Amino acid sequence: MRRPGESPRGPAPAEPVEGLVEAAAEAFEDGRAEDALARAEEAIGVAPRSVAALHYRAAALAELGRIEDARAAYERALQAGKDDVDVVAGAADFLVNGLPEDDAAREDLEAGLALARRGTRLARKAGDPELVAELAWLEGAALNQLGRCAEALERLAAAGHEAPERVDVLLEKGFALYELCRFDEARASLRRVLAIEPDDAWAVHQLALVAEASGDASLAAELDRRARKLDPAGFRSPVEVDHDTFEQEVRLAVESLPERERRALEAIPVEVAEVPELDDLTAVDPPLSPSILGLFRGPSDGEPCLPVDGPSCRSIVVYRRNLARFARDQRELREQVRVTLLHELGHLHGESEEDLRARGLE
Repeated sequence: MRRPGESPRGPAPAEPVEGLVEAAAEAFEDGRAEDALARAEEAIGVAPRSVAALHYRAAALAELGRIEDARAAYERALQAGKDDVDVVAGAADFLVNGLPEDDAAREDLEAGLALARRGTRLARKAGDPELVAELAWLEGAALNQLGRCAEALERLAAAGHEAPERVDVLLEKGFALYELCRFDEARASLRRVLAIEPDDAWAVHQLALVAEASGDASLAAELDRRARKLDPAGFRSPVEVDHDTFEQEVRLAVESLPERERRALEAIPVEVAEVPELDDLTAVDPPLSPSILGLFRGPSDGEPCLPVDGPSCRSIVVYRRNLARFARDQRELREQVRVTLLHELGHLHGESEEDLRARGLE
């Protein structure tokens, strides 16, 4: 992390506080988060509104995994230094990249995006191109996670203009291009990452997804194995489930649905596919993500089929490989198949993504 207060923004702290903040900085940069926290809290005891000390306290708490304490600490740091670009950038990074997957919420990403945008304005005003690139990348990362990948590309292009060989910018660009089904461009961006960092596990993993979506299953499997070898903790093996067993899981999930939904499926075929077809993904603008777990095809049940569609214009498809990769174990796979069916049935009944998110069926 960039040292809070290392550039001249505001008055210098009193000498005792300055020494404690420097000790917190050294401890944090050495990976001694407990010591950094202790020194930052000592500094706050002397100067409760020291922006740098408050920032180091928040950053150390985040590093220690004390997420709710870190959240409150960043709020306090922002109150003291709402126009301090380092505090704003640190809080934005915490909300966009620092929360555990299970704790992250859409509201956090929206808040992180707003902070990154504020930080970009402050960094431009301060004439700090390195921090402008950092914050533009943060904007792109937040937009990607919010599913606004076309917007993300714009901000990542701005980051790349300032820092064309930044690995995190090229990687995030690869994510966005993959989500937009621009697979050749995604592959090129990810290969640039590996030209700089040959063992970047995320780039290898994303290249595996690009290969799979492009129809090269053998290359996808090879790259997936390599990513898991590079980072066994970060990339788990997919749940083992063959096609026939997966079809049985889908049948069991249908049987477990409420009666109203089971009746709705009597007239709608439920299909199993390995991965989505490109034509299905690009039938809408912007395209659907290649990582979708299921898809409802056709008009809602309140709209008529067109004559050219034939007697049945509606169907639901669920994707074995995406679900096997998404789930952590057989139990979660079984539950997620059911949730996916309920999600697609929601579309049948005319519900939007926002409606389904509100019902916990995102």
